[in-house]
Amino acid sequence: MPSTWSDSEETQTLIELTAQGDEAAAEQLFARHLPMVKTSVRRRIRTPVQSRFDDSDVLQEAHALAHRQLNDFLARRPMPFRLWLLKTAHQRLLDYERAHLRARRSVHRELPLPDQSSMALIGHLHIATTPTASAILQQREQAQLVRRCLALLSELDREILLLRVFDGLKNPEVSVLLELPPATTKKRFTRALLRLKGHLRQAGLSE
Repeated sequence: MPSTWSDSEETQTLIELTAQGDEAAAEQLFARHLPMVKTSVRRRIRTPVQSRFDDSDVLQEAHALAHRQLNDFLARRPMPFRLWLLKTAHQRLLDYERAHLRARRSVHRELPLPDQSSMALIGHLHIATTPTASAILQQREQAQLVRRCLALLSELDREILLLRVFDGLKNPEVSVLLELPPATTKKRFTRALLRLKGHLRQAGLSE
């Protein structure tokens, strides 16, 4: 397994202790990664279902499911623990959304990114507002603009971008998580960045 996919030494130690039956180590293992998973889930809950469930609901069920499947993970270890837990949580979120949105033909895809994260994305893309745009758009309005532009991307491209930029995953990790060839995730990430920059420029931000 490439080093970019590997868990930290501390996590690997906890995994080995958990495999030996150490329940305290298992709890530490989950506690170490659940905050990251919760943040990731919170960014992905779409606007129409925010009033029906929240990230805590998803995280609780994902945690319980991962506990039940922990022995299988320990036997196979198909990917780093943090990716496995993240994948479990993302799948539970999809299940929640499908259950709540089954009757709806279209879904508003704007993501509940915090304003700070939305502005950080502008910085990541090396997009700067012009003086005129800065006078018209306040920071909160710019953050809303970022969320609307993200919603214009395809669901897969948006997911790859979120995993790379906000979750900080490397391309091989994204490939494992989404079960796609590395070349595909790399190509779609580059395309997502270019399309997002184009949408932002058209909306009034300049490079």
